Amino acid sequence: MSTTHERIQELVSNNAVVLFMKGTPTFPQCGFSSAAAHILKLCGITGYASVNVLADDEIRQGIKEFSNWPTIPQLYIKGEFVGGSDILKEMYQSGELQKLLEGVQA
Repeated sequence: MSTTHERIQELVSNNAVVLFMKGTPTFPQCGFSSAAAHILKLCGITGYASVNVLADDEIRQGIKEFSNWPTIPQLYIKGEFVGGSDILKEMYQSGELQKLLEGVQA
């Protein structure tokens, strides 16, 4: 059986875009997760992997240790941790997020 860290690593490695969030993109369970999903939608990214941390306590705790980032949501693009909703908002407003997502099929 794989460890939580291995499960997270597999998700991040096998998906171009992964959003660890509270709830789902369709039914987010917190404002920050809703904002992150909305920003991805504005960038034209809709087929990304989303992980509802409320459904899995091990992932909920493990993702914070994996990224060394204390809050959720967390976005990964091409295996790299990008940030939470505040960082995504700033990156979207500056155009940096769109550049990072260029060529990503999600």
